[in-house]
Amino acid sequence: MASVTRKDWLVLAGFILLCNAAGIFGGLVTADSVGSWYSTLAKPSWNPPSWLFGPVWTLLYIMMAVAAWLVWRTKDRVGPALTLFFVQLALNVAWSLIFFGARSPGMALVEVVFLWAAVLLTMLAFFKRHTIAGWLFVPYLAWVSFAAFLNLTIWQLN
Repeated sequence: MASVTRKDWLVLAGFILLCNAAGIFGGLVTADSVGSWYSTLAKPSWNPPSWLFGPVWTLLYIMMAVAAWLVWRTKDRVGPALTLFFVQLALNVAWSLIFFGARSPGMALVEVVFLWAAVLLTMLAFFKRHTIAGWLFVPYLAWVSFAAFLNLTIWQLN
């Protein structure tokens, strides 16, 4: 791959800003419900502490951004892979809107199935374009899998 240009760095910064903006927006929707509604829900004993979600998501958003950037840099039929990337990012935000904004664990459970599939498809498309980009999505898929199971358990308990 060619050396990294100024434009490349700007595109990377754009991907990082976009992914973290999605996270910040989701966090703003979440913040209102965490201290009130979410704290009243029955949760499993293995529910992570609230403080853990911010650092985990921040790291995942940075990894997602770097993965998208690596794929973008290949310049080889990246349209479908990056389209999947933007779809999964929109579904990521939508989950927060549904679970915390609408306070609907049941509808969020339906939505997270689509998010999980979109993350998997993006990861597979990224693997075809750039191996490291694909691997950068593996922790994200694992976290969304965990989040989906947590979502299911909260829905069942409530």
